[in-house]
Amino acid sequence: PRLLSQFFFADERVTRVVAEINGLDAELDPQHYLVLLNQLHLSQAHLLAVLERIMEECIPMQRHSRDYLVKFPEELLVDNLGNHMLFAAECLLAGTFLEVEEADRAQLRPQARNLLCSLELVRTVLREQSLSQPNSYPEPVRAVLVQFDRLFAEFELSYVSSLVAVKSPEEIYRQQEIIVLFCETVERALHLGYLTQEMIDGYEPLLMFTIPRLAIISGLLIYPEGPLSLERSPEDMSRVFSPFYNLLKKIRELLRVLSVEELCLLERSLCTAE
Repeated sequence: PRLLSQFFFADERVTRVVAEINGLDAELDPQHYLVLLNQLHLSQAHLLAVLERIMEECIPMQRHSRDYLVKFPEELLVDNLGNHMLFAAECLLAGTFLEVEEADRAQLRPQARNLLCSLELVRTVLREQSLSQPNSYPEPVRAVLVQFDRLFAEFELSYVSSLVAVKSPEEIYRQQEIIVLFCETVERALHLGYLTQEMIDGYEPLLMFTIPRLAIISGLLIYPEGPLSLERSPEDMSRVFSPFYNLLKKIRELLRVLSVEELCLLERSLCTAE
């Protein structure tokens, strides 16, 4: 059950697979090479998962901030992101990485080299610690982990930034505005009886349509200075709504002519219509 023992055996698996790959002629046996490559990815992913648990146990208050992850596109936030970072660093040093421009590769290579060197140091130090005192993390071990954690985060941010356009602080703020709008919409709908707490607790599928519909009305009429404010230009709106700027203006014009009773009837119908 000891994490350092788990790390030792995870590290052994990585070392064994790497040795098999190095001793294989990929051109003579490409099928076996692909099998070994897949085993390497799986064993490295397991190694990183154990290392992550060790850092959470050993240096929880010294972890490098991962706040930058909110800037990443959601499709990148997957469980194996860390393993992909490691693979990208290895490819960059091997000169086989073509996903980024040459200018970006030149900037990323030193970071990749530092990251991989730090990982090798971590593996060496933790292996020695697992064989000598597997129940403790002395200061030299902590220092090595802190350095690796920082280098990994710095490379991750630089690498992803070279591939995709990360969100700006303004875009993140606009997303937070939408979250607030949706929360206030739900609170208002509960107060007016459009929705019930049981529907929310039970993850009623209809809510996927109901809440956004009600949020559009709330954003146009109830909270006109929020993320659906049409007083700002489309460029200053969230990308979720900016393509529908003209349509939203037409909807607002129609809503403004409704009486209170008609608006209530409309909102109730939006909670039931599919």
